[in-house]
Amino acid sequence: MTIAIEATDRAHIVGLRGQLNSGNAAATEADVLGLVDGGARQIVLDFSALDYISSAGLRVVLVLAKRLKAEGGKLVLYGMQPHVREVFDISGFLAILNVQSGRAEALAQI
Repeated sequence: MTIAIEATDRAHIVGLRGQLNSGNAAATEADVLGLVDGGARQIVLDFSALDYISSAGLRVVLVLAKRLKAEGGKLVLYGMQPHVREVFDISGFLAILNVQSGRAEALAQI
């Protein structure tokens, strides 16, 4: 999996490409929490190139959401492919996370 981070005037946009699974979840968590440690409070996760997410990947998203909430920040996700969205739906995460269809909609939530 690859991670691309883009800092904008409104948020840090984190693009995830490939698979977020138990093999790379710890490194991904360290990367995104590193943004929060560095002062980022508005993070947008771009899932448009994410092909697969496991329960370990879901945990990364949940940990990030909780950390941002504790710091007074906000997390928005966008661009989920149907099979990834289904995982979020089945897990109940769609009900507790801010998920938008596109980048513009996600940034408007910040």
